Amino acid sequence: MKAVVVEQFGGPEMLKYTEVEKPVPAENQVLIRVAATSVNFADIKSRYGTYHGAKQPPFIPGLDAAGTIEEIGGAVKGLKVGQRVIAFPKEGSYAEYVVANEDLVFVLPDSIDFATAAACPIVSFTSYKLLADVARLQPGEIVLIHAAAGGIGTTAIQLAKILGASQVIGTVGNMAKAEVALEAGADHVISYLDEDFPKRVLELTNGKGVDVILDSIAGKTSELSMECLAMYGRLAHFGNASGEVGQFKTKDLHSSCRAVLGFSLGTTRNHRPQYLHATAQEVLKHLEEGRLQIKIGKRFTLEEAAQAQEWVESRQSTGKVVLDVHLS
Repeated sequence: MKAVVVEQFGGPEMLKYTEVEKPVPAENQVLIRVAATSVNFADIKSRYGTYHGAKQPPFIPGLDAAGTIEEIGGAVKGLKVGQRVIAFPKEGSYAEYVVANEDLVFVLPDSIDFATAAACPIVSFTSYKLLADVARLQPGEIVLIHAAAGGIGTTAIQLAKILGASQVIGTVGNMAKAEVALEAGADHVISYLDEDFPKRVLELTNGKGVDVILDSIAGKTSELSMECLAMYGRLAHFGNASGEVGQFKTKDLHSSCRAVLGFSLGTTRNHRPQYLHATAQEVLKHLEEGRLQIKIGKRFTLEEAAQAQEWVESRQSTGKVVLDVHLS
């Protein structure tokens, strides 16, 4: 089968479209014919060797895939050949076929097309877990979402509104991306690079601050976020796109009853996969009902994976970038 392999750590030129052996499912796994997969920033960090738990080359990158089950292992109980599914594969998703453990495979409603399904798992599962379970968003609360024009950002804006947020404020690094966040449903968009965003957030909330902050940037952005986090507010930290480390002070937490919470979908997939089944049900329900729209910014073929990663790495991309595998 054809796949994309990271031959050694480095730039996009280290991605090779090549022939590899088709995987065989173990007893608790299924073989999936991949229709499409998506490009995540974690794939780029893995290519550089900087992603937590990064594999050593050569390896196939990619975290999520959509396709059709072609074969099931002998111990698999809840799935069958021919089902349309989304999955978190065992050994990367930039390939024509992948294997995935049964507990990381989720049946896809017929009304959801494969491109949307491929764009969905990382961004929607992460967004829902952050808002509903980590930050415990309550109806009427105000949410601040950093990197609001990206795949997780545009998805989290919508889910925050679905879960009852009264107001969603987004930040972007480039105001050229503001329209994307506004189209997703953000009430206000701020540049966290060009503006004093804590001051602007306090102005927008009449000095109260926000109840929930979703932070994938880290560093100085995380530190400044505490200046506009309301009493009893929760900052959910789930990435470090800036490559920096932020510092929090204990005095900023106990007397104000605020909390800083960490989350990793990768850690959850590896150690608590059972936590994701309820999440999948909620996300797929909202997608099927049309309440949640996954924005696809650009599509490439599997052979064009290097160009796709280069586009995401340029920080010009908005929404999700999808790789068509067995899609025309």
